[in-house]
Amino acid sequence: MNQNLRGGDDAVAAAARRLLAAAADHVPCSPVRDLIGSDDVKAAYAVQELLTAHRLTTGARVTGRKIGLTSPAVQAQLGVDQPDFGVLFDDMRVVDGGLVPTGRLLQPKVEAEIAFVLGADLAEGPLDAEQVRGAVAYALPALEIVDSRVAGWDITFGDTVADNGSSGLYVLGAATKTLAEFEPVSAVMTLARGGETVSRGDGAACLGDPLIALAWLARTAREVGDPLRAGQVVLSGALGPMVVAGPGDVFAAEISGLGPVSVRFSASADEGTPV
Repeated sequence: MNQNLRGGDDAVAAAARRLLAAAADHVPCSPVRDLIGSDDVKAAYAVQELLTAHRLTTGARVTGRKIGLTSPAVQAQLGVDQPDFGVLFDDMRVVDGGLVPTGRLLQPKVEAEIAFVLGADLAEGPLDAEQVRGAVAYALPALEIVDSRVAGWDITFGDTVADNGSSGLYVLGAATKTLAEFEPVSAVMTLARGGETVSRGDGAACLGDPLIALAWLARTAREVGDPLRAGQVVLSGALGPMVVAGPGDVFAAEISGLGPVSVRFSASADEGTPV
């Protein structure tokens, strides 16, 4: 199927085919920057758009977006001065406390975030702080399980954007709070693996405020012609360092003002049923 993937640019289509084959064959591939460059934003998102179109043809449904590269330290590491985004699909969601089966992902890592569910479209107007805040129906604690189709996480900005923002799966906690009840920038996060704290952070670690990240995404999504819509989920970006996940690991995060969220990784291929 990947041989039939077509795009307006041969290099963009070739990069999309390489990433699609890695996902289908479950074998990480070489970086795609040899095809599209390390920092060509337009080309990288063109690859992502081809892969999104392919997912839609297979029956997947878009449920929202994820924001990445919200940490200044990570931006400096990749030599960029802006975040990136990827697309969330319905089959990427794992229930709170659910099981991620062995073999579902290639190179998973876990990070804790604040998720927003939109109560209004963000397609018109200034998309400023006031408008974005008013569009949020509620916030939830979340875990993003990032993954990379690129071997060894050997990525540049171009590689991760093309690879749908190095997306994998996501988990939403049960608690919901309106922004009248919860202030994202003031949140404090702890992430534990097997009961041991492995990551800490706060709302300010996400572009200075998770709502700033949301506003950036709203403007960027509109610019590319696919604005954010009511009902969509937005993962606003990591509040602390991401942590490698392995078979049998149990991760639990606590975000002050929101509450807990957790996920389990199966210890073997025949453990349980994915939920």
